[in-house]
Amino acid sequence: MSSQKQPMRLLLILFILVVSCKNLNDTPTYDFETHFEKSKGLETATYKQTIDFYSHLANAYSEISIQAIGETDSGEPLHVVTLNGNAVFDFSEIRKNNKRILLINNGIHPGESDGIDATMMLFRDIVEGKIETPKQTVLVTIPIYNVGGSLNRNSTTRTNQNGPKSYGFRGNARNYDLNRDFIKCDTKNARTFAKIFHKIKPDVFIDNHVSNGADYQYTLTHLFTQHNKLGGDLGHYIHTEMMPKLEEKLTQKKWDITPYVNVFNSVPEKGFSQFMDYPRYSTGYAALFNCLGMMVETHMLKPYKQRVEGTYELMKSMIEVTEEDGEIISEIRKKALVDIYNNKTYALNWKIDTTKFSTLSFKGFETDRLKSKITNLERLKYDTTKPFIKNVKYQNHFKSSLHIEIPTAYIIPRGWHNVIDLLKLNQVEMSTLKNDTIISIEGYKIQSFETRKNAYEGHYPHYNTMLKTDVLDIAFSKGDLIIYTKQNAIRYLLETLEPNAPDSFFNWNFFDTILQQKEGFSPYVWEDKALELLENNPKLKEEFDLRKRDPSEFNNNWYAQLDWLFKNSEYYEKAHLLYPIYRIK
Repeated sequence: MSSQKQPMRLLLILFILVVSCKNLNDTPTYDFETHFEKSKGLETATYKQTIDFYSHLANAYSEISIQAIGETDSGEPLHVVTLNGNAVFDFSEIRKNNKRILLINNGIHPGESDGIDATMMLFRDIVEGKIETPKQTVLVTIPIYNVGGSLNRNSTTRTNQNGPKSYGFRGNARNYDLNRDFIKCDTKNARTFAKIFHKIKPDVFIDNHVSNGADYQYTLTHLFTQHNKLGGDLGHYIHTEMMPKLEEKLTQKKWDITPYVNVFNSVPEKGFSQFMDYPRYSTGYAALFNCLGMMVETHMLKPYKQRVEGTYELMKSMIEVTEEDGEIISEIRKKALVDIYNNKTYALNWKIDTTKFSTLSFKGFETDRLKSKITNLERLKYDTTKPFIKNVKYQNHFKSSLHIEIPTAYIIPRGWHNVIDLLKLNQVEMSTLKNDTIISIEGYKIQSFETRKNAYEGHYPHYNTMLKTDVLDIAFSKGDLIIYTKQNAIRYLLETLEPNAPDSFFNWNFFDTILQQKEGFSPYVWEDKALELLENNPKLKEEFDLRKRDPSEFNNNWYAQLDWLFKNSEYYEKAHLLYPIYRIK
């Protein structure tokens, strides 16, 4: 009996081996040719195609990791793809190994899809050995940041753009422009980006875009963080070292590049200025943490294939610069923080320094002013058959238009949880008061401001905010927050908590409740109290009489007079126009 079972057992083992080998041989291998390449440079990958590509790449190569991190307004997660030759993906370990981290953001405006396709090919070519793997630089990409906009695919909204055939929409799933949301964080996308940014702590940041301005010969333009704003050795390096090195590397590869052409319905040869990247923008946000940032702006009218290839070469060149200058970058980033600590003042706003400029040897096209066949009025038309090279004035130097003295600390009452949540999201170090206490502080009173008349990214932001500073004794409660400025987030604190900063939380409407007076008076009752107030306060009466002598509407406006007296009395609420974040000098 046992002798009969033995051959049967051997046959069964043989059968299993044959079937197993057949299944192994039948396992399909993923084709790492991108959708862009398969379409001969005419189409861009969809969101699903992009994530599938990186997922298969991570399965095939140990140097690649893909992670879903956090939410977006679309309901789909945000992904992070990391390329590290050492196959280490713990960022605290990466930093211990003295490596630089280069973060590439794609698809913030999904209609500007060049970076999406270029980065897929770049990562693939590195792990396949077509490009040398960076030794001291770890690459991280957010494959598509605006997931909702990417899923909202069409072929018409980029009316000025030469390809691809179809693409995503600029607004996200809630119709926010994500490149205006880095400070206010109205979207889940922006909140997840902040988590990613502080998790990986990049040294260099690239955000890939497509321009929509003037016409010229270049496929590639760059928009580096404004060097005066970045300041110190960091600003000097980005302006005199990093930018020229990148330009030179691209020139050697036969790719011309110029600074972003910041004009609208005008001509570049008249001169133009550098774009000021305030913290609402991606590179401006990155600069708050001393990260070297740049936006790539390819030219909308150049063929899609050409734009993607140019973006690929630019990112490849930036990797080379980061590899070569890695130690310098690390050193000056550390020094930048120390320099801010040692400064007594900080610049919050900037204007063009008209006494300084650079001269560009600019490659443009001649233009004509013709009669429009639509409006019968004058229109601008470029003649691409008439290229030129002309010296053009480029105003890329800025000077401070607003300074503040850096406080030792801020105190925030715990009730302002919407602001506190954003501070925590950005890893601001803070502690709570242990007891109820009275503290002498500097307080701001909002003197005046202007407000946009049209909606802007879900807000009606304020600007031209003017302040009055007083020294006050304020009673704080146990649990209120004290935040010392001497920390890694010092720039972030100053540019969000100082109310007259362009992108402050005040100017983004986070404190609009203090602008509305909550308690008032009935004139027929207040008349008697106001009279009693004047009779018992000679100094106030003197000021009131002087005010009435002013030949203005005040003298003929009974309500304005009663209101003035009310606001100069003990009955007027202290909270009205009092900015509820306080400074300790």
